[in-house]
Amino acid sequence: QRYFLDCWIDHLGKIPSLKQPPLLRWLLHLGLYQIFKMNKIPPAAAINTTVEIAKKNQLSNLAPVVNGLLRSALRCKNRGELLPVPSEPSAQLALNTSLPLWLAEELIDLFGIDKSTQIAEAYNINPKIDLRVNLLKSSMESVRQDFELSGMKTRFINDCSQGLEVLSNKGELRKWPGYDEGNWSVQDRSSQLVANFLNPKPGERILDACAAPGGKSTHIVELMKNQGELWAADRSSKRINRLSNNASRLGSSCLKTIVADSLSLLDTYPEFKSYFHRILLDAPCSGLGTLSRHPDARWRITKAKIKDLVELQKELLKAMVPLLTKGGRLVYSTCTILPEENFLQVEDFLSQFNQFKLIYQKEILPGTDIGGDGFYIAILDWI
Repeated sequence: QRYFLDCWIDHLGKIPSLKQPPLLRWLLHLGLYQIFKMNKIPPAAAINTTVEIAKKNQLSNLAPVVNGLLRSALRCKNRGELLPVPSEPSAQLALNTSLPLWLAEELIDLFGIDKSTQIAEAYNINPKIDLRVNLLKSSMESVRQDFELSGMKTRFINDCSQGLEVLSNKGELRKWPGYDEGNWSVQDRSSQLVANFLNPKPGERILDACAAPGGKSTHIVELMKNQGELWAADRSSKRINRLSNNASRLGSSCLKTIVADSLSLLDTYPEFKSYFHRILLDAPCSGLGTLSRHPDARWRITKAKIKDLVELQKELLKAMVPLLTKGGRLVYSTCTILPEENFLQVEDFLSQFNQFKLIYQKEILPGTDIGGDGFYIAILDWI
């Protein structure tokens, strides 16, 4: 809610939010959030506590500012006074859903007002907890029964063959029934679709080129019945170690990990030339389909960063071609909803590599499709 809270500081304060001392700005955010967004905390307690924090954290001389601004905010709330409504639709969307202005403008340009509002509101909803049942070790019904016996409600996810949504949960996730046995793993329903589109077969050689944290890697192993070779590559040794530990828990014995940059994978492993029957490139992206899970990312991503990511995606796609066998399948996926990272990226790839044919592509929008994260998936077959 950073933008929403900044607008209140701008509305009530003498100094704009972006010119406030950072520590004061964050403290005002905490106080304002309690006043406007939390119903179980008495406003007077929120104000008094915030003022006391100011006094104890190098802001004692600004404690009167904190007190005055928060009390003004409470009076506005009690009178039903709202922030001034901007005239531009993009500014309204940014204010109402706390988005950076550039992102609100982008969404409206792409999807129009109504659908953009749906997407932006979905960004601010706590994400569902989806599990992927490991059919190598258990069954959908068995896992569901185990959860029911422990007092946790679940339901099957439509059009998601291994998906189970947890409706009520308790305690630490690692203590849920079946975790230690590897009967399931946490994976969003949209993400679960990706490995299915790869359509892996037992005995094949498959590459997951940007594998960590490994949800799709272990899913591929389950679909190929743990028979064949699944190579999971990632630049980060720390992330690869976590992937290996999770694969071990799930019994993914045909999974092999390599710490490597997939841009230069062929240079490092020349034996991989034309080696893989199928390749998954779940590319680094802006992540604008997953802002409900990573709400801070809306403030970290910029247009300049997206431009750099588009170039990286382009180079990664090119790097996959010599690794694939003729007649093989390349699946390109992202967890974003921007055309330049999705449809247009694939269109550019096909213009350069006419041996590939687009078999299918799917865009999933947050809040408007199956209820999961935003995703894009394209199937590219070597014909």
